[in-house]
Amino acid sequence: MSSALGYYVTAIVCIITAFVIQRIYFKEKHRKASKLSLNGIKWFGLAILSWGIGALVNIILISMSGIEANDSFIVSLGVFFSLLNSLFILMSLPSIEHGGKRNIVIKIIERFTEKEVFVIFGGILIMIAFVFLASFSNSTPSNSGNSFIWLIDIPISLMVAFALLHELNKAFRNRGMKFMILPTYALFLLIVIAVTHRIIPEAQALKLMALPSWNFLGVVTALSFKFTFILLFTILLYSWKLLAEKEEQQTELEKLQNTHDGLLKQRESLLLANESHIDTIKHLKIKFTHQKKKYKKLKKSSKVELSDRQKEVLANLGVCGEQKSYSEIAEAMHIGVDGLQAHIYQIKKVLNISGSGGKKQLIAYATEKNLLQYATIS
Repeated sequence: MSSALGYYVTAIVCIITAFVIQRIYFKEKHRKASKLSLNGIKWFGLAILSWGIGALVNIILISMSGIEANDSFIVSLGVFFSLLNSLFILMSLPSIEHGGKRNIVIKIIERFTEKEVFVIFGGILIMIAFVFLASFSNSTPSNSGNSFIWLIDIPISLMVAFALLHELNKAFRNRGMKFMILPTYALFLLIVIAVTHRIIPEAQALKLMALPSWNFLGVVTALSFKFTFILLFTILLYSWKLLAEKEEQQTELEKLQNTHDGLLKQRESLLLANESHIDTIKHLKIKFTHQKKKYKKLKKSSKVELSDRQKEVLANLGVCGEQKSYSEIAEAMHIGVDGLQAHIYQIKKVLNISGSGGKKQLIAYATEKNLLQYATIS
């Protein structure tokens, strides 16, 4: 009765848990999680599913075929699904990230491809098949024979349990969850008790306690280590997810910090460039002011200042310089030729006129500057 109850509870809990893990797997795949993480979730889900399917098969066989729970056929199927579960757990262990040294079992697993690992376990399962056929030929239930069948699975189960203990402890320590180390040791202890319970014959067990109590202990231990395993891996999964999100947020924060630092540097560069431009503008303004003052000074200094007499001379040259000579113009102005030429010399000096053609330049200047109005002769 207790065995049947254990099968029902295992089937319900493990199949539901496997379905939930399957949903998590596709969600993480859609989120584009790492391949290693996805493989870990996949193999962990298959390990749980193998327990559920094994329990479901036992329920169907016991309820429909009337086979006893301790029959060699049921026990052989239990060994088969236990080995399958061990395989899936081993495949999931490399995905547990902790940054420490790997267990030797994990190092060996990592040396092989998934296909090679399946081939190795396939050989073990073929061996189990031979044992199953030998047990099936003997229809009489034999507890000692059943114990022999379990002896094939026990070394592998203990090896997987030890590797699991090592990897879980490393992972929880790495994630600052040292309080979870005690449950991992509890899981290892429950696995050892469950394994030991399988190989102790009923005759030896009766010396310790009544058979119903012994069977109940086996069921409780088996359920306890399964549920503890599910609980620890679920905590590990979500702690990994939180860690991944934290690392993702940290990476995003670092990117934002780098962007912020880049913008600050760019701002400093712009400020320096702006200050340089401001200095350049100030320098140019000062230079422009100096040039402007210099220009005004030069303009003022270069401004032509002619006396009224000089304007009269220029005007008379402009009016009749083309037709009359200097002597005729001097006579018309009632001054001497030397006096006229003296005025012309001073005018040329003021206007900076030199060389030949001076007379024509003076006539052009008088006309251009509208000085003909000062003429006194016609």
